[in-house]
Amino acid sequence: MTLSDTSTWLPLDGLAPGFDENKAPTVGDLHGRTVTLLGAQGPVLTASFTGARVVWDHGVDDCETFLVDEDLYYTQFHPNERPDEAISLFLDLRAGRALLITTTINGGGTPRVTQVFTPATIEGADVTGEAPAPSRALIGRRAMWVYSQEHAYEHVYLSPHWYTWQCLAGPEKGLADTDENSVYQLRPGIYVFTWREKVIHCASVTVADHRDVHRLRSHGVLFGLNESGDGQTHFTFGAHGRLLSNTVHPEEYDPALG
Repeated sequence: MTLSDTSTWLPLDGLAPGFDENKAPTVGDLHGRTVTLLGAQGPVLTASFTGARVVWDHGVDDCETFLVDEDLYYTQFHPNERPDEAISLFLDLRAGRALLITTTINGGGTPRVTQVFTPATIEGADVTGEAPAPSRALIGRRAMWVYSQEHAYEHVYLSPHWYTWQCLAGPEKGLADTDENSVYQLRPGIYVFTWREKVIHCASVTVADHRDVHRLRSHGVLFGLNESGDGQTHFTFGAHGRLLSNTVHPEEYDPALG
């Protein structure tokens, strides 16, 4: 692999083996529950959970559900009927709120894999607190994430639109790039962090708990084209992390202020 020659960079399916070592156990807490999400324009999605499967508006699919915090769940699935899409669903049962992220492989453009964010409420729930919304809270932070004994990366959160990643250990060691990102706050200190790569046609959705800067924890998915470009790669993972540093800009130059 030549670091500057992006044609030699590892494809998404080449990264997958072993990347999920620090993935959290899945949970069955949503078994038997049906939720209908209501967006600003009306119903967004209805999903019924049975074991490791979800019945929703576009079929029946295998899913994985992770416990992020008390009464806060992250469910991930790759629809059989919509193979160019991946669905990430965050349910805050305590607040009666949700965030739906649809990640889509498109025919062209940069980035090739895009994301749509839909905040919602849970029908019939007592809705409290603030809706999931874009956040600038991570800007200026530099964090290290360890996905396995072999895979480690650092993230530098630059602005509302950009972040830089660097591989510290693993098959991509030495590679780095700056890609698009989006951040939504679910609860104080708990953020959905997503990115969309321009070299490898993929995108990621993660939910990261930053409340203890010495013991960060994240759960997530990578989704995009396989090496041949004629199919999809979809896999979940987890990471343990820590804050390495925090940059404080002078107010007049602070990207977090606009």
